[in-house]
Amino acid sequence: MDRSQKTDAVAQLNNVFNEAGVVVVTRNLGLTVAESTDLRSKMRDVGATYQVAKNRLAKIALKDTDYAGIEEYLSGPTALAYSADPVAAAKAVVEFAKTNDRIEVVGGSMGSQVLDEAGVRALASMPSLDELRGKLVGLVNAPATKIAQVVNAPANKLARVFGAYAAKDAA
Repeated sequence: MDRSQKTDAVAQLNNVFNEAGVVVVTRNLGLTVAESTDLRSKMRDVGATYQVAKNRLAKIALKDTDYAGIEEYLSGPTALAYSADPVAAAKAVVEFAKTNDRIEVVGGSMGSQVLDEAGVRALASMPSLDELRGKLVGLVNAPATKIAQVVNAPANKLARVFGAYAAKDAA
């Protein structure tokens, strides 16, 4: 890389660190191209990104961001997984790491909160933002549905009684 490419890479990484909801640092222990492509595909499906970055450039890009605490994890063959959703990247990486022993979760950060490996795994066990929204809508919608059922129940019973009398008279 020449100097201008390095400057562009640092600016791009700095932009990522300023906009991401979570950043997970992984250690690549010899992923094949097919496995790496599969991981990137799974990450894209959940709205996250997996990117290999030079440690030195990533450390420069971390300066003056909330993610400065993950600098200690950037040594050796590392890669970054990030997403705007605070759970998506962690969940995708941890799920992939369960089936593939060539990738290791090192740590990460959610804003200024630095997470070790156990913290990233705990974050991955939480429901995603979309799942939480679905549960919230279900909780808000449930009382209205129950009220409608209670209000309509007497009318339904009365209609059944009238229907039974009509069927009895017709027979």
